[in-house]
Amino acid sequence: MGVAPRYGTTPVGATGRGPWNSRRLTRVDALEMHAHASNRVHVWTHRRREGPGMKIGIIGAGNIGGNLTRRLTALGHEVSVANSRGPETLTELAEETGATPVTVEEAARGAEVVVVTIPLKAIPSLPSGVLDGAAGDVAVIDTNNYYPQQRDGRVAAIEDEGLTESRWTERHLGHAVIKAFNGTYAQDILDRPLPAGAPDRMALPVAGDDEAAKAKVRALIDELGFDTVDAGGIDDSWRQQPGTPVYGLRGGVDEVTKALAEASPERTEAFRG
Repeated sequence: MGVAPRYGTTPVGATGRGPWNSRRLTRVDALEMHAHASNRVHVWTHRRREGPGMKIGIIGAGNIGGNLTRRLTALGHEVSVANSRGPETLTELAEETGATPVTVEEAARGAEVVVVTIPLKAIPSLPSGVLDGAAGDVAVIDTNNYYPQQRDGRVAAIEDEGLTESRWTERHLGHAVIKAFNGTYAQDILDRPLPAGAPDRMALPVAGDDEAAKAKVRALIDELGFDTVDAGGIDDSWRQQPGTPVYGLRGGVDEVTKALAEASPERTEAFRG
């Protein structure tokens, strides 16, 4: 991969490595793929939920999209997964997980939850009406981050108008989003889930304006094996953007709450365009 540039830890969502981004991003990819194996959780990880699962659409089949597909299907949810290259390129993931490979236009159909996990720069290129056909109360999860120097280029609405990354994404999707998983290492989705009440259980910050959708996403994250902390609305989601104390933090509820409170709204130099 060559010499890694020196900038801060880059958790999941740093890149849509694969369909939306063909070049490798040295430090971003290396950290996103870094595994922290923990055999203690593997048996619990694969416990299926009781009762029928939700219909979930995942747009983006890179590290985060792939690992959410693995976990959510193992829990008994009905998952449709899409990438920009077409469903025929997702055969291996489908065979591994039982998920249904679909086109991007089909991913949200009937879905109660849609996960959008592609590079931020690719958001405007999503098909118009990509969320058409989703359930009326669909919760849309945005896992992404803005990396102007490392991948996305400068986005004026974010840099000059002061929009948070997820507010910018909302405007392009035409639908409210819930920001989650953006500061979590992709491999931790597989390796670090624990039952509710476990002393070492990780907590993830979750931001969004739609309280019902936020509650649905927090319940799903709990089912995946992680606690959550309400990080406020989408205009408050700068508290969990790259360069903040919570970004990449493997902590519990108290640590995550403290880190969110200590965040500064000013972007660090490494994450300004």
